[in-house]
Amino acid sequence: MTVPSLSKQDVENLRQDTAGVEELIHFNNAGTGLALKPCLTAVKDHLDLEARLGGYEAANVAKSDLDAFYTALAALIGCRPHEIAYVENATRAWDMAFYGIDFREGDRIVTGRSEYVSNFVAFLQMKKRRGIEIDIVEDDQDGQIDLKALKATIGPKTRLVALTHIPTFSGLINPAEEVGEIARAHKVLYLLDACQSAGQIPLNAREIGCHILSGTGRKYLRGPRGTGFLHVSDNVLDQIEPPFTDLQSAVWVDETSYELVPGARRFETWERYVAGQIGLAVATNYAIGVGMEKIGERICTLAGELRTALSALPGVALHDKGARKGGIVTFTVEGEDPQQTKHRLEQAGMNVSVSSASSARIDLPLRGLDSVVRASVHAFNTEAEVERFVKTLGTFTR
Repeated sequence: MTVPSLSKQDVENLRQDTAGVEELIHFNNAGTGLALKPCLTAVKDHLDLEARLGGYEAANVAKSDLDAFYTALAALIGCRPHEIAYVENATRAWDMAFYGIDFREGDRIVTGRSEYVSNFVAFLQMKKRRGIEIDIVEDDQDGQIDLKALKATIGPKTRLVALTHIPTFSGLINPAEEVGEIARAHKVLYLLDACQSAGQIPLNAREIGCHILSGTGRKYLRGPRGTGFLHVSDNVLDQIEPPFTDLQSAVWVDETSYELVPGARRFETWERYVAGQIGLAVATNYAIGVGMEKIGERICTLAGELRTALSALPGVALHDKGARKGGIVTFTVEGEDPQQTKHRLEQAGMNVSVSSASSARIDLPLRGLDSVVRASVHAFNTEAEVERFVKTLGTFTR
């Protein structure tokens, strides 16, 4: 099947809707996506409404815009609106599900070497609290989670398969669908961290086969900071108890009892960044309108061009893994600390980030890496920006 592509006019339209593109080259979309003008307008308009009417009153007026969040996110990831919760960030969304699982001593969590630092620290805490065990599946020859090893690792005590779809420190896209098939065959809960993949590549929770999926607004979706979402399938809702409740997540029935609200909204809290929820709905609908297939194709193609150009630079080493690679490109410059490379690029008007071993204890140190420079492109970036970036970097290696 032919994957649709963005036209030159499509890219120009994206740039016209993107604040900041005339001032710098933003290759840090895996950190925060460069602000989307329609999203900014929606957030500012609601804040103005709060200033005029009051916060509660403004939220009542904006009810349809708030409701639009659930339909937008459901459409983005292929689930039903009541299976979506609004949470303040991806980590907290992930936490709300993970800490809601009733782990018992001896239960086992199966994960891979691309796991995100906050997730793995949570595994370690649960090991300390409940006596669970953590099984790390090694990478295959391409650097992605080894599917054969995954099958062999899952056993009678396996309670959860947890996978980071796209790690923050590598270009890898893990084979989430194949992992889903294995989890389904073994009837094991499957939690997918889609923090980097939501908005970067097409997602469909049903096709992936995950029961739980967490994501953020600030990265590739280009929504506001302080926004995120959680998907919990109806099929496993009764297996996960929210780790804490409030008047949003539960109904106080009488003096001695409460009932959780239906659907994934039991993982929400009442107080929230209302303008952010509206803004994330706008950003999500924007991405859907452009077409996630087109956006994903553009990002992966542009990142591939960046990798090819960087590989031709003397003194530059690439560090991406995986049979399938996305929009994150990691590299080092010979003889230079990645933080210094980042600083010099910033001085040239180019945004990148640095991923350190402290965020990837079960990956980067095994590859002899203390840190790497992370350049992450988006669909609004251009071939000319890639060329200028590589040309600038080339001056560092002379």
